[in-house]
Amino acid sequence: MPDDFERGQSESREPGAKEVWKPGTMLCPLPVVMVTCAGRDGRANILTVAWTGIVCTDPPMLSISVRPERYSYDLIQETGEFGVNIPSVREIRATDLCGVISGRDGDKFERAGLTPAPASIVSAPLIRECPVNLECRVTQTLALGSHTLFLAEIVATQVSKSLLTASGRLALEKAGLAAFAHGHYYALGKHLGHFGFSVRKKKGRSRGRS
Repeated sequence: MPDDFERGQSESREPGAKEVWKPGTMLCPLPVVMVTCAGRDGRANILTVAWTGIVCTDPPMLSISVRPERYSYDLIQETGEFGVNIPSVREIRATDLCGVISGRDGDKFERAGLTPAPASIVSAPLIRECPVNLECRVTQTLALGSHTLFLAEIVATQVSKSLLTASGRLALEKAGLAAFAHGHYYALGKHLGHFGFSVRKKKGRSRGRS
């Protein structure tokens, strides 16, 4: 066997060895959400989106990226409003279904077994089964290429009362949230820490006088 081949084989097994690929959308994991919207005629639709994220704290804002050929694209353009509904693992089958069928062919709420719920501010309906719902208004639209990015302000948030502790804390760890990575859905797993845990000082034991 050639020495070069043996050397290549051994190098590929080294910890941290990398292979260079062409540019691609390999940022993962990502949240997977169901975006709800409705046209001025009141007809509602659900669009499954993994390309979404928070972009600003004050005011609270997020973005979603949508292909212009999607049925929901025109509905969002028409009203400038939508809902971002964060599913639990219980809604993942419905989440996937809403991503592979078109709203042009029928009522996705009915086909997915989901319940439309009224929003408090925007005209788009929300999904009752999802533990967290964000009501959004578009502030800017950016045509990027294959997708158009909608920047939107979060004008209201709804959370399931079952996730609130006695002190009023939102216990999202009880929601059973999911994530999307490279074409697959995953349940969130082991808790590793909280924001800032790496620099938090451990409480030392007080020493009494001898």
